[in-house]
Amino acid sequence: MTYCVAISVNAGIVFCSDSLTNAGIDQVSTYSKMFRFGIDGERQFVILTAGNLATTQATISRLKRDIRQRASVNLHNVASIGDAADYLGEISCEQQSKHASSCTSFEASFILGGQIRGSRHEIIHVYPEGNHITSSSDTPYLQIGESKYGKPILDRILTPEVDLDTSSMCALVSMDSTLRSNLSVGPPVEILMYTTDSLVLNNFRRFDQNSDFLRDLKRTWDSLLKNAFQQMPSLSWAANWDRSAHERSGAL
Repeated sequence: MTYCVAISVNAGIVFCSDSLTNAGIDQVSTYSKMFRFGIDGERQFVILTAGNLATTQATISRLKRDIRQRASVNLHNVASIGDAADYLGEISCEQQSKHASSCTSFEASFILGGQIRGSRHEIIHVYPEGNHITSSSDTPYLQIGESKYGKPILDRILTPEVDLDTSSMCALVSMDSTLRSNLSVGPPVEILMYTTDSLVLNNFRRFDQNSDFLRDLKRTWDSLLKNAFQQMPSLSWAANWDRSAHERSGAL
């Protein structure tokens, strides 16, 4: 499985992904699921991948080849992030169609994010069918892969006004929650922060299995959750309050 999340706030974009690929208990490998494309000062794109590894690798290879061969449409000449998403979706569908008669699913999903000079930054979820959606002010993030475990922290904390450091910590806590609950998602964990209008991708980190930072993050988050849980009101207190409220309403 896979877990990837992208967060788009006013200050920029945060991308985070795991690197574990699991094709069975005896076929566990490590592959990066984060890919960077761009021209410094002009445009930058980051693509996160989930789904069939053959499809995602073939799609990314085609994107790179089109750039090298200066194809009529490639990530170095598309006019908008939306056009880039259409282009990515078309290539993904082409790769999937090559194996349409197979019993195996070759579906793949992508998160595309970035900025072209003169336009605002944006993140887009490209579905296996090639269509896509973008984030919103109410939901300033997108997820692909094993998304359910990492969703609560994103819903509780993120708004467009949140800064990049806080957004990055949300992404890492979201990843930690997923790592804890799903053994098919695993390190190395990659995270990249893009600052609005910078048009460069120079703030990338990779945390491996033995990372002290990931270990400290997990330990601190576990401790804070346990402390918060211990501060919750007791059930007996809630029952007494509810009884008093019911009695007062009956007196009225």
